[in-house]
Amino acid sequence: GGAGGAAANPKAAKELEMMKKRQEKSKGELEKATESLAELEKAHKKLVKEHDASLKELEQAKEAAGKGEQYRAELEKAKTELSEVTKQCKELEGLYKKEQQLRKKYYNQIEDMKGKIRVYARCRPFAKYEKEKNCQQAVKFLDDMSCEVDVGKKGKKEFTFDEVFREDSRQEQIFEGVSHLVQSAVDGYNVCVFAYGQTGSGKTFTMYGKADDENLWGIAPRAMRELYELVDAEKDTLDISVSCYMLELYNDQLVDLLVDKDPKKKNHEPDKKNNLAIKLDAKGVVVVQGAVVRGPCTTFDELYKWNEYGMEQRHVASTAMNAESSRSHLVFSVLVETKNKATGAATLGKLTLVDLAGSERQSKTQAQGDRIKEAMSINKSLSALGDVISALSTGEKFVPYRNNKLTQLLQDGLGGNAKTLMFVNISPADYNAEETATSLQYATRVKTITNDASKAQESAEVHALKKIIADLKKGIQHPDGMEGGLAEQEADPEGEGQDDSQYLEGPSFERQEEADP
Repeated sequence: GGAGGAAANPKAAKELEMMKKRQEKSKGELEKATESLAELEKAHKKLVKEHDASLKELEQAKEAAGKGEQYRAELEKAKTELSEVTKQCKELEGLYKKEQQLRKKYYNQIEDMKGKIRVYARCRPFAKYEKEKNCQQAVKFLDDMSCEVDVGKKGKKEFTFDEVFREDSRQEQIFEGVSHLVQSAVDGYNVCVFAYGQTGSGKTFTMYGKADDENLWGIAPRAMRELYELVDAEKDTLDISVSCYMLELYNDQLVDLLVDKDPKKKNHEPDKKNNLAIKLDAKGVVVVQGAVVRGPCTTFDELYKWNEYGMEQRHVASTAMNAESSRSHLVFSVLVETKNKATGAATLGKLTLVDLAGSERQSKTQAQGDRIKEAMSINKSLSALGDVISALSTGEKFVPYRNNKLTQLLQDGLGGNAKTLMFVNISPADYNAEETATSLQYATRVKTITNDASKAQESAEVHALKKIIADLKKGIQHPDGMEGGLAEQEADPEGEGQDDSQYLEGPSFERQEEADP
């Protein structure tokens, strides 16, 4: 029995050992399972957390979607409001511009009533030669009425005018301030518009522009077109007759630019030598006796052709500062005779457009020969104009109009009976800063000059009597049996031949009704 127990014990011990091993193994597996379970619980918690977060995001997304609709609605509303505000802004801008125009109009009317000469300053863009010299900007625009010129060591000078036009100003804008003066000429007023400034500053461009492009037309062609629009508008109530004359002052000599071309001369050049005399009529209007008057011009095209014809005869030449430098002062006068169909009352208006030659320095223009002679004449006449401006602006009793033919021509426009508008043209470059400041200084003086503009109007009876006098002088037989020759003898018994027609008839021109050029 003992031997069998002993044999059994090792077996039991082995099984016990195996059970221990299995138990150890199970324990290890249990520990692993416990660890796995802990990880799974951790992962579960993470998933629950992510799920909760996803739910929260989903809720937020739903809320955002709701807000998105709200935002979309708000955006549409904002767009509508913006559209309304933009519309209101445009309306306000339109009203502001309208108010500005009205303010300018009323200001101009008040200035006209005061007899003030209106002065506009216009700055041109940089010229080719100024760009080549790398010139700097010397003119600064402070607002629509003021500008400042940097004259280097002499410092900065500020000037104020009725309006200041920048380099990018359009011809159309420039004419806005002139257009109502055309109506004044139709109403019987004496109107004078002139451009002043150094050589190459853009005077001729302002006054005449470019003939081949209507958008670039200057004051003269636009004024002529405006005149015939007014003639057409008033045709039911007024008989309006338009005529013109054109002169240049070249080397101190008056030259008639509208005389017939002489077939004997080379290239059919016109015979420009005439006995021209500058007078003032009884109403203080400048009259050039002996000047050929072309008209009546019944259409814009007729008047424009005469203007072109005269422009072709004008003296121009190339200088270092201007490829087409005007070598003379140009005066183009449009005479507007108006008769009221109902009352018979007649008026005579005159629109004078003056393109002055520019002051120049020989060192800058590099003028030689004839150009020097022309420059001396130009500078001399502009100096005389400066003396007249100085005398008028300081209230001197004696005004030296008779010192030069230019000042005689402009006598009714400066301190006379005309409604006058002056353009002072300037360069933006520092190279010309001194000349610019000088031009603006003269223009500032002109602003202080007061004219006495009055309408040249007469009754139907006076008009008829003047016509009879004019006809009698020409020797036309009248119903009362009087002849011109007898009338002339009685009017001038001593035979002195004094021409007093300017005091009787206003401008005593050689009226010629001839074919277009």
